Amino acid sequence: MRIQICYAYPPFLKPFRPVSQNDPGLPASSASPYVTLPSPSNSASSATTAATAPVPAAPSAPAIPAPPPPPASPVRFPLDWLLANAAPPIRYRALTEVARMTAADAEKVAALPFTYKPAVLLAVQQAPDGTWGGGMLSVPSARAEHFEGVGTIPAVRRLMEWGWNKDTPPLVHARRVLFRLLAEDDDPSFLFELAGKHSPDEDAVRRGRALLREAAAATLAQAGYEGDPRLRGAARRILTRMADYLRSPLAQKPFIRQGNQHMLAAEACPPSIFAVAMLAYMPLFRAEHHREMDALYQHLIQPQPRQEAVQLCGKQVLPVPHMVLGDYLPHRNALDADVPLALYWLELMARLGFLKRNENWSKLFERCLEDRDREGIWHPHKGMSIARTTNAHAWATYPLEEQHAGEERWTDITFRLGLIARLTGRTIEII
Repeated sequence: MRIQICYAYPPFLKPFRPVSQNDPGLPASSASPYVTLPSPSNSASSATTAATAPVPAAPSAPAIPAPPPPPASPVRFPLDWLLANAAPPIRYRALTEVARMTAADAEKVAALPFTYKPAVLLAVQQAPDGTWGGGMLSVPSARAEHFEGVGTIPAVRRLMEWGWNKDTPPLVHARRVLFRLLAEDDDPSFLFELAGKHSPDEDAVRRGRALLREAAAATLAQAGYEGDPRLRGAARRILTRMADYLRSPLAQKPFIRQGNQHMLAAEACPPSIFAVAMLAYMPLFRAEHHREMDALYQHLIQPQPRQEAVQLCGKQVLPVPHMVLGDYLPHRNALDADVPLALYWLELMARLGFLKRNENWSKLFERCLEDRDREGIWHPHKGMSIARTTNAHAWATYPLEEQHAGEERWTDITFRLGLIARLTGRTIEII
């Protein structure tokens, strides 16, 4: 084995030979049998080497990773109780979406949604042009007994909540008009009930068409048309406009003062509840636009403004209840005030992947789970009255039950809690 020795000084270039005292090539004063090397302090090259030599760093202690959060406890889901007490659509969705039975078993219960009388009644009210009542966004009043006054988009959404898929005849028939609404035009003939009694001006037409475009996109996304290029093109345009607004200085101060009233500027275009719902049902599209989704999350967790949600549109000041200006569910009082709307919001956040990221929403969802009894059945936090909502955006999701007497009062919320738990990745314990 050959060993290489490194010296602090350059090696000799000539072979070494003993120095003789009679060597004529050396002066007399240097005639010595010993060789004196220069001192390192007097050597410029040695000083430079010493100055530039790196100082070895002290070994650092290995970083200790943070302990992982404890796994969430399983969520008890009373499937047998729902099968005994819930309406056929809830039973079907509990089996297929929460319990997630096999495809072969799901095929055996595929007819359950079509045995529900209210769903069939709503389906047969569809007009020959594919709409319901010639409108788009209107919802029935609280006194309506047979869905009088329902619009096309709430009707289609309600049928899908009742378990009807996009290949059923009513949804296929409504598909044509919904895709037509995605077109990027300002045709006033497609404003439906938003046109009003008088001829709308240019600003009203543009605003109404944009609202119907987002509502139609949300409905088609929920129906399962994420891969359709028409829907993806409309979703890209909607997301681009929303992202441009969220990055602009106007998003920080969207309100202006007009007279003695504060209102949203005409140029402000915050995300609507329909745009949020559209993105919730398009997971592949969201993965392609993660930066825009992060900007949306930051907007959704900010506090709601105290000003009334109205916007300047031309020379008119119009209410804009569909615009999301901040957190719909900031505290427990908001949850107790409207449980169906709160669960609709939590479901959208779960589908978007935002529920697990937000500590406040997660705590409120856990509070809903704590309101269940030992069998996993939900009951109101106070009293025994059924949950009610007057919010038009939650009409399609609640109530799915026709009767609200006896155990049927709790089936809607119990099923919805299990669905949200499944969407967030929680373990479902079937009981």
